[in-house]
Amino acid sequence: MARTITSPTDAAAELSERFSRARRAVFFGGAGVSTASGIPDFRSVDGLYHQHFAYPPEEMLGHDFFVSHTAEFYEFYRERMICLTARPNRAHEKLAELERTGHLAAVVTQNIDGLHQRAGSRTVHELHGSVHRNVCERCGAVYDAAWVLATEGVPHCEACGGLVKPDVVLYGEPLSERVLLASVRAIQEADLLVIGGTSLVVYPAAGLVNYFGGDELVIVNRERTPADEAADLVCACDIAAAFDF
Repeated sequence: MARTITSPTDAAAELSERFSRARRAVFFGGAGVSTASGIPDFRSVDGLYHQHFAYPPEEMLGHDFFVSHTAEFYEFYRERMICLTARPNRAHEKLAELERTGHLAAVVTQNIDGLHQRAGSRTVHELHGSVHRNVCERCGAVYDAAWVLATEGVPHCEACGGLVKPDVVLYGEPLSERVLLASVRAIQEADLLVIGGTSLVVYPAAGLVNYFGGDELVIVNRERTPADEAADLVCACDIAAAFDF
């Protein structure tokens, strides 16, 4: 049975020790990594799925809704999915530092906020894409998040007039095969896998942890996850505090 600790101080000490002795560590993260940066997650008490909108958030984040209610999709997307004022928190910063010092090989993330890169991480596999890339479906021109925020209604390409779509994976859409394969490879090659800030219930992303066959599996998440029983250590505490080492 996994050892469970709830003290952020103890968690930080344990994580520091494990990263220091790992030969190839990988971090797999979800929405909980960015909550300390002011970006709400989906399933917690204060998450998006517990807030009231004209349509359920999980419906508005679907491919079918994007096609049939494009204007409503973009209203929600601008208001709730893009947060350019958010700043990396201690977890993002420490992960970038661990990569710079050779103690972390890669970050695999379900987040679309780009905060890992903003903190300085370089090898980041974005399973669900990024709000910072918005692509014209006709000519392939790419626009950043600030450009989308500056538009009104449904944004169209300045070059050809085509519909611009966020480079994020909506419900009903497949993950990028390139990113998926790179993520699987990173997890397979890891001797330490730290899973943080994710409930591990969103598939197929959550299924990637099954590819891990390394020495140590660590979970850092306030709530229980399906992988807790298989973990060597569970840190049931705030993730930003746990990475304050």
